[in-house]
Amino acid sequence: MAQDRTVVVGLSGGIACYKACDVVRLLTREGVRVRVVMTAGATRFVTPLTLQALSGHAVGTDVFDLTQESEIGHIRTADEADAVVIAPATADVLAKMAHGIADDLLTTILLATRAPVLVAPAMNVHMWEHPATQANLQLLRKRGVETVGPGVGSLACGYEGAGRLAEPGEIVERALRLVTPATLAGERVLVSAGPTQEAVDPVRYLSNRSSGKMGYAVARVAQRRGAEVTLVTGPCDLPPPPGVRTVPVTTAADMAEALGREFKRATVLVMAAAVADYRPARPVPRKVKKGERSTTLALTRTEDIVTGLARRKGRRLVVGFAAETHDVERAARGKLQAKGLDLVVANDVTLPGAGFGTDTNVVRLLGADGTDESLPLLSKDEVAGRILDWIAARRPRRR
Repeated sequence: MAQDRTVVVGLSGGIACYKACDVVRLLTREGVRVRVVMTAGATRFVTPLTLQALSGHAVGTDVFDLTQESEIGHIRTADEADAVVIAPATADVLAKMAHGIADDLLTTILLATRAPVLVAPAMNVHMWEHPATQANLQLLRKRGVETVGPGVGSLACGYEGAGRLAEPGEIVERALRLVTPATLAGERVLVSAGPTQEAVDPVRYLSNRSSGKMGYAVARVAQRRGAEVTLVTGPCDLPPPPGVRTVPVTTAADMAEALGREFKRATVLVMAAAVADYRPARPVPRKVKKGERSTTLALTRTEDIVTGLARRKGRRLVVGFAAETHDVERAARGKLQAKGLDLVVANDVTLPGAGFGTDTNVVRLLGADGTDESLPLLSKDEVAGRILDWIAARRPRRR
């Protein structure tokens, strides 16, 4: 959804400029056209050539440079922008924005653009806390300027406190939300992800190979599309998606309890978690020692979470997943009907690029409304987008 969108990334002069390189790199990786504009101060910390290499476009630095003006044009750049992101935003540039000063290329573009603006402040803690800076921010927010950060911690000047630039991933997610159509605005999307762990003893557990990447992608893309998202996640080695409320759980029972509680507010459930079907019947409180004889482990069934929730879905949409190794369509259609789902996302985990832990997937969408769509090998974000397209298309009908 972010492809063919243009984001102007403005850098003002501060040590945090080095982090802006990651912002540009990540936006470009998402398919966004990135136009970089730098103040004179910013060029003292990072060279325009670095940003040109990362963005693939010439970098604007001087409103009076006739060569740059012929290639870029400050008004054309302002008009082409679907969003403007200032990272880092110094106290100086915030003051200029608040009071309409346009004395360089970046502030001229900010005064001319009608695109949404996101600022990521970064400065010394005392500058951040100064009443003038806070008054300028309050004025900008009243005009609709969005903010992200700053973070709290050790600052380059040696102080501790607020003033760190927000992490590049967080800035990028906020920027992508600005340029992504809000097709899920007003929806409360509940997503489950990852495996569960069922204790055998204090040092061992039963689990599966789920990485959580598919569920995290659904949560991340739904948030970009304007939904209020809650992610209930089993143990995963993934950072929480920025802007997504995350509820960590461990066992199938934990997940059932958390989803049952969160389901009350949800309008959509996407059950991407790989919940354990069985757990040890009698976990032991002490480590089981290795013996000479074989050991039998008694198992008992865990709760079928999605079936229970689907029974009380009302007008909610419930999406399930079917990760199979054979006879995929038959198993998926069986789940669709037996569990009362609206859509099942089926995939053969033995296919190249579709197994656990990959960044891609090959799926087939099967719906109770007759949907039958096979998707090619796509990134998991793209697969998430197709699932959410299906959900968005059925919102008016459901309501």
